[in-house]
Amino acid sequence: MCPGSAAAAMNSKSVCVMDASGPLGHALVARLLRRGYTVHAATYHQSPHQDHHYDHHPRLKLFRADPLDYHAIADAVHGCSGLFAIFNTPQLDSTRSGLPCHQQQQKEEQAIVEAEVRAAQNVVEACAQTETMERVVFTSSVTAVVWKEKDDHRALDESSWSDLALCTRFKLWHALAKTLSEKTAWALAMDRGVDMVAINAGLLTAPGLTAEHPYLKGAPNMYDHGVLVTVDADFLADAHVAAYECPTAYGRYLCFNNAVCRPEDAARLAQMLSSSSSAPPPSDELKVIPQRIHTKKLNKLMLEFDGAIHGDLH
Repeated sequence: MCPGSAAAAMNSKSVCVMDASGPLGHALVARLLRRGYTVHAATYHQSPHQDHHYDHHPRLKLFRADPLDYHAIADAVHGCSGLFAIFNTPQLDSTRSGLPCHQQQQKEEQAIVEAEVRAAQNVVEACAQTETMERVVFTSSVTAVVWKEKDDHRALDESSWSDLALCTRFKLWHALAKTLSEKTAWALAMDRGVDMVAINAGLLTAPGLTAEHPYLKGAPNMYDHGVLVTVDADFLADAHVAAYECPTAYGRYLCFNNAVCRPEDAARLAQMLSSSSSAPPPSDELKVIPQRIHTKKLNKLMLEFDGAIHGDLH
């Protein structure tokens, strides 16, 4: 059984959240502090002392960790028993150089894929060299699972992987980066003997989400194939904690709590992505699509986790 909340409250272990600057990072840090952990909150893109989301807490330690800087990552995870590894794929910005837009975009696309793979290598290697490390929870994406050839209509589960050639051909850079980085992490974890669990998350719905988010490249095709799914930060954070604390957790877990399979679901998502105050009407071309992916494996883990907490309370 998973340790319950009272047992976790007595926990003196240290865990690291990296990158802790996004919505998932914030939710995870808050939960882990409540559960009694000392938390190393590592941020990539700013000085940790400038992150006003975090109030002073005696068990909170702030770090600056560049995903391409192995030594900075090693410093952040030093003494930790767990790592929650999050890499937020940046949106492309073709206005930052004097190069033609298509050339700049291609350079950024390649850089993003390479950065995610390198970050995965650095994180897992740093954990392999950390004697106190017990488990890595690696945040991946549903996009590392769902992109298959059109004639492949089989149901998808945790054993499914996105087709790298297809992702490259259709410039699905988010899916390519997530697939390659997760495969890299798994290969290195197995080689180094690191206990790793992956959470393949749906589109994270949080303030600031726009239609330009790289996850949404190819969204109409995902809808047509019944694999367009979303998840909120609270549910995703709970799944990460369960994956870390439950000894029975293993392998990959598809993680989402909303499937966009009906025109009204698509309209709600479109409203969320739009600055307009009213939802656009669903397209007449949209049909109700059978859902092709499910969270059966995660549901079982969460039942076990919740049962342990409730049993501990009683």
